[in-house]
Amino acid sequence: MKRVRQAVRPQDIAWLLFFLALGLVSPTLNDAEIELLFALALLQVLEPRIAALNTDRGRLAAIFLKLLLGYLLIGVSGSLDSSYYLILFVPVISAATTLSALGAAGITVLTSLTYLSFLLFGDWRLLAATAGDYRELSIRVLFLCLISYLTYQLGEANRTQTRKLQTVAEQLAEANRSLRAAEAAMRRSERLGALGQLTAGLAHELRNPLGTMKASAEVLQQNVAAENEVARELAGFIAAEVDRTNSLITRFLDFARPLPLKREPAELAELIDGAVARFKNHQPPFDVSVHTNYSPDIRPIPLDGELMQNVIHNLLENAAQASPPGGAITVKTRPARDSAEIAIIDRGSGIDPANIENVFNPFFTTKPEGVGLGLAIVSKIIDEHGGRISVESEPGQGSIFRILLPA
Repeated sequence: MKRVRQAVRPQDIAWLLFFLALGLVSPTLNDAEIELLFALALLQVLEPRIAALNTDRGRLAAIFLKLLLGYLLIGVSGSLDSSYYLILFVPVISAATTLSALGAAGITVLTSLTYLSFLLFGDWRLLAATAGDYRELSIRVLFLCLISYLTYQLGEANRTQTRKLQTVAEQLAEANRSLRAAEAAMRRSERLGALGQLTAGLAHELRNPLGTMKASAEVLQQNVAAENEVARELAGFIAAEVDRTNSLITRFLDFARPLPLKREPAELAELIDGAVARFKNHQPPFDVSVHTNYSPDIRPIPLDGELMQNVIHNLLENAAQASPPGGAITVKTRPARDSAEIAIIDRGSGIDPANIENVFNPFFTTKPEGVGLGLAIVSKIIDEHGGRISVESEPGQGSIFRILLPA
């Protein structure tokens, strides 16, 4: 039943009943009238269903076809004397509701001239007897113009209202996206805060035994006999692993402790150039090229230049690790409402959609030797600046990390 309702619309039934009634009340009904009335009814019903007639050219073609069928209907039913002259309102109204003001005016003029062309086929001496008088023709043409104008005004008001509603809908959609992003950032911030407290306590508890282990390993190295190479080598391994663990704890503490920001107005272009220079001096160097594209419309922003350079440098390294040899990375800036946007774009392996939500979580990593703190620290620095970071990625196509900083 639902499919039937979708196939047969109420307006379709209204059009069919209208043209059926026209045929029933026609005083001069003949085969030609019936065929033309049927053709007009069929066109009105099928027009919305034919994709080719729903384009700009298709709508114009449908209007011309309605005008032609209406013209023929008037011609076979009495010419200027035909009561069907009102059928010319159909192409005029169609034009006024679908075309521009110029297009609607053009169709109205063409329709009026088409109707008046029947004068060419009449006896000029008997014109007053066959079609009333010139005033009657003038009134009919003026009413065509009036209907066209009023319909266009109504249609334009509806189109304006529709555009306003679409704009509001787009704004609401953007607000919803921002709200979801803010909720995700808040959840991430809460997780980071709780994990940061745990990490800080654990790191402090580990430092003391690690210090004892390091001192013991050094004493062991000094007191073991030179010929006992195995013991000396194992003591060296212990000291090296203690150093590595200590370095990792330092990173944990960097993540856990509050960041005292030293805000100063900074030019984003200069700041990014500094991060790119550091990246190019990386040892061993990455086999990628970095391209920059800065907007001149971004004014200096108060931020901690050193921390923000670390952010850009870290994202450049991640992009390079995901890029193939000889790949390219692009860093772009642009104004975005009350913010400035920095985008780091690579054409590398991309991120699995299942991992997108987790990339900024601490200890999440897909790298065999990674710890999973780099992007977490990046996110924390940007959060401390009152900004936001997001990522867009498609596997095999690359990733875009977007940083929004309040301007």
